[in-house]
Amino acid sequence: MTNERKSVQGWLMTAPNEPFEQRDLEWQSPQSGELCVEIAGCGVCHTDLSFLYHGVPLRADLPLVLGHEISGTVCEVGEGVDTSLVGTPVIVPAVLSCGECALCKADQRRICRAQVMPGNDRHGGYASHVTVPARYVCPVGEKVLEKAQLWELSIVSDAVTTPYQAVKRSGLAAGELAVVIGAGGIGIHAVQVAAATGACVVALDIDEGKLETAKMAGAAAAINVKGLSVKDIRGAVRSEAKGLGAPKFLWKIFETSGTKPGQETAYALLSFGATLAVVGFTMAKLELRLSNLMAFDATAFGNWGCDPALYPEVLEWVADGRIKLSPYVERRPLAEINTVFEAAHRGELQKRVVLAP
Repeated sequence: MTNERKSVQGWLMTAPNEPFEQRDLEWQSPQSGELCVEIAGCGVCHTDLSFLYHGVPLRADLPLVLGHEISGTVCEVGEGVDTSLVGTPVIVPAVLSCGECALCKADQRRICRAQVMPGNDRHGGYASHVTVPARYVCPVGEKVLEKAQLWELSIVSDAVTTPYQAVKRSGLAAGELAVVIGAGGIGIHAVQVAAATGACVVALDIDEGKLETAKMAGAAAAINVKGLSVKDIRGAVRSEAKGLGAPKFLWKIFETSGTKPGQETAYALLSFGATLAVVGFTMAKLELRLSNLMAFDATAFGNWGCDPALYPEVLEWVADGRIKLSPYVERRPLAEINTVFEAAHRGELQKRVVLAP
């Protein structure tokens, strides 16, 4: 950042269901322990749609720059931050833990109560620059940049790392059945990661295009569940599992759609020894029989973002080709943010859009 720049160009959410407004924000140098990133790209996430359209509350006051899937280049650092980071390409984790509290020291960084989420706790990535805590910002090596462009890597911040952590926590092993509900957005990367473990992956969605993409990403089977009852879906999954030679039990189920029907389907698929990872988010409420968990000796867990300590591991998967980004992202100018959000709200996007300043 040169001394001549006195402002940051950002697109702000000013009120629910209202278009973003472009404004010049006053430039403030990073404080102690912070750094500033010149943004290469910021991915459009379902969470941002939830803030704008679905009544999910923000932790900071409006107006606010949204966006938490951020990649770019460090342009300035605050006191106590290694000055050699200036000029380094980085990924900004979607959730930045403090690293000092009892939860962080117990390796529970995901639920750090002092965590900072860009685009929620403070201005985020739909801007030219963003200032964030420096501790867990993840440098990007040359081998990674040989596989993906820096703007593409923005989606690693959430769309890739979040399902990666969910798959890892589930204990998914080669030969087991992984059911991914919702094959777009985060779901396509859940398919990729699960397939890369050697699991038999079955993708469920109501969009035929997304199901075809899921097959390209490694799904062994894809089921269009549009109009099907939960009973019919259960039967279809069992049939596919049998055809794939996957075990009848110990299924790993990943709910990534963030919809009420998706979550109802995920819970209905629980069977003996199954594990359910809730990755998608919705404000909708479900009625369910909790005793199914007891009767099946099953496990269910929620997955909030990804531990920033796992980001280097995910980048290794990108570098060696186990995770691919280019087929699943589309670059659009940041100035098109309102058009992009409207299309996303209508469910028209087939790829994850990355907005570039």
